[in-house]
Amino acid sequence: MQMQKAIDNLDRIIADVEDARLQLSGHHIVKIIGISKYNTSDDINSLYKAGQRAFGENKVQDLKQKMSDLEELPIEWHFVGRLQKNKINNLIDLKPTLMQSLDSLDLAEELNKKLEAKQKTMNCLLQINSAKEDSKTGVMPEDAVEIYKQISNTCPNIKLKGVMSIGAHVEDEDIIEASFKTTRAIFDELQPLGAKYCSMGMSSDFKLAIKCGSNMIRVGSTLFK
Repeated sequence: MQMQKAIDNLDRIIADVEDARLQLSGHHIVKIIGISKYNTSDDINSLYKAGQRAFGENKVQDLKQKMSDLEELPIEWHFVGRLQKNKINNLIDLKPTLMQSLDSLDLAEELNKKLEAKQKTMNCLLQINSAKEDSKTGVMPEDAVEIYKQISNTCPNIKLKGVMSIGAHVEDEDIIEASFKTTRAIFDELQPLGAKYCSMGMSSDFKLAIKCGSNMIRVGSTLFK
């Protein structure tokens, strides 16, 4: 990725984020996570030099490789993919800044057990299937608050920092917006418990997500194109 292209892409996204967040509030801060799963370590390096600091991977093996390639850079790494139980120990050893895809109580219990054994902790977001789509993982919206509390109370090595969801996979913007509003309402209910991040919005819908209250977006194609 050419340096100028990286700068232009980042500038464009920052301008779009600014526009969307100001429509919500001048005080609303949005964190941009560059989803680098289809891109090389060199591409990440170019965007890092352009000013992007946080990147996300959806496979443990890819995260390990890119962390190793770029270990001299103080990058903030996020894990955003579905975590298979046989990869839990590998992810713990990588110590990502944030694991965004804790998608069930069952996974939380398994992760906590292995964190305890290693005397480690991990920052996580609870993934909510706000659109109730069969193709997505995550807890059901009506169960989310209860499961969040349960993980907080029974999994001491998991530090829940908020929620994550993926917008409805449809063309109808009203349905996408409704799925974001569902997640936002759950986030609002969890803020007294210390929820800090409402991670929603990807390349195609992040402006809408921010207007619905997202404070963390995950963009890949628009950043790396």
